Amino acid sequence: MLTLCGFSASNYYNKVKLALLEKGVAFEEALAWVGETDKACSPLGKVPYLKTDKGSLSESTVILEYLEDAYPEVPLLPRDAFEAAKVRELVRYLELHLELVARNLYPEAFFGGKVSESAKEKIGQQLEKNVAAFSQLTKYTPFIAGSTFTLADCAAAVHLPLVSSATKIIYGRDFLADTPARDYLKKLGERPSVQKVNADRKVNTELMLSRAKG
Repeated sequence: MLTLCGFSASNYYNKVKLALLEKGVAFEEALAWVGETDKACSPLGKVPYLKTDKGSLSESTVILEYLEDAYPEVPLLPRDAFEAAKVRELVRYLELHLELVARNLYPEAFFGGKVSESAKEKIGQQLEKNVAAFSQLTKYTPFIAGSTFTLADCAAAVHLPLVSSATKIIYGRDFLADTPARDYLKKLGERPSVQKVNADRKVNTELMLSRAKG
C-alpha cells in the first residue's frame, strides 16, 4: 500500500493526490507538517513524499513520473513521445514560471504579511510575461494539453487557482482573466477527484491557519 505523506493545504501534495485518485491507485494518507517530516524519506523536509514497499520518494514531479511508470493502466501521459514531452513542458511551466514566481506574493495575499512595492512591480512584470508564454502552449480542448486528462491537468488544477487569486488580491486583477483558465477550472471542478482534493484542501487549510495562530 502506498502512503502519501504531507498535508492537503499543499498544492504540490494535492497534485500527487489528484494523480493517485485519477489513476484509481489505492493509497493511504499520513499527515506530516513542514518541520515534522521524516528526514529519512524526504531529506530536505519537503512535502509531499511517498512511501512504497520498496522505499520512499520525494519531489512531486518525481513521484508523478513513478506513478506513471508503476501504474500504467490509467495513463496520464500520452503514448506518443512528443505529446508526452509537451505535457511535461506544461507541468514545468506551471511549477517554475507561474507558481514559483507567484509564490513570492503569497505572504501578503494569503498570510497577513507584506511584500514591498518594488517586489510587487518586478513580480507582476515577470508573471505577465510568463502567463503570455504559458498561454502559447495551452490547448483547453477541453483539457489543458488536449483531448485527454493528463499530468498537466493535475498540476493546473492546483497551481492556476493560486496564481489567479494572488494576482487578483495584490494587483486588483486576475492575470489569467484573458485566458480560458476560469472556464477550464470550473469544468475541471466537476470531476469527483478534483472535488475531493478541493474539499480536503479547504479543511486542512483551516487547520493550518489555526495552528499558525496558536
